[in-house]
Amino acid sequence: MLREVFAGARKVLEIGSGTGQHAVHFATHLPHLIWQPADLAENLPGIELWRAEAALGPARSAGLANLLPPLVLDVNQPRWPETGADAVFSANTLHIMSWSEVRLFFAGVGRLLPSDGVLAVYGPLNYGGRHTSESNARFDRSLRSRDPHSGIRDFEAVDALAAEQKLVLARDVAMPANNRTLVWLRS
Repeated sequence: MLREVFAGARKVLEIGSGTGQHAVHFATHLPHLIWQPADLAENLPGIELWRAEAALGPARSAGLANLLPPLVLDVNQPRWPETGADAVFSANTLHIMSWSEVRLFFAGVGRLLPSDGVLAVYGPLNYGGRHTSESNARFDRSLRSRDPHSGIRDFEAVDALAAEQKLVLARDVAMPANNRTLVWLRS
């Protein structure tokens, strides 16, 4: 799906790269893109390990030249790194952020994306204030028991934040394990 969504993109900023596993996978399978992983400072060593391992693996001949070193990006930062990205991807992040951080995420993406930019977000969502499955309801309770500021977000609220940044929903696609991929385009 990302091959199609990012067909016209040149550089993707991945916010919340975690271990770096997704960054390596997508850089390997989307060689037309420059992939820029970014996360909190404490996660960068793990991302670097994935990059180093990938450079020694089957993709070695390609060298994964399209996978850049990770950047420190905390949505709470007043200034995000200048990346020149024309697309943003984030997986499984909105439900672990507080609502104020979700707001900052969209504001930051709004400042970063050019007029033809694309935002793709993957993860669980509620619709009409309701969980889409019992497993998502259990997951939401688990998230909130660990951190009362986290939790599965309502699609309508997230889409409203995107609209504030002049991002228009282009796709809402059901994914495995009761997740969704939402794609917004800069209007």
